[in-house]
Amino acid sequence: MTSPSEPPVDTTAPHVADAAAVRYRCTSCGNLTRFDVTTTRRTRAFHHYTVGGELEVEDLSVLAEELESVECRWCGPSGVVVEIDADAAAALDRSGSGASDPEG
Repeated sequence: MTSPSEPPVDTTAPHVADAAAVRYRCTSCGNLTRFDVTTTRRTRAFHHYTVGGELEVEDLSVLAEELESVECRWCGPSGVVVEIDADAAAALDRSGSGASDPEG
């Protein structure tokens, strides 16, 4: 149970709305699919509680966002990760280039 000063977190809220627009590639192993991305976000949201006490987060706005780190899930901190543009990502997806995904 949470206190009134600490409302429950709505895990269905669109927390990463723009994250899909950015693609990464590990230059060490070729990974295109799995990265640990650490960000800090300052947000403003309207919290709407039902009469039953359930929270629905509406009108979520990201006021500030700082990308702290991006690490390859396979190589970890030793990998060198670069951001790739949408055209390069689409070309790599079409050609099947890059590392194969051992997780399927």
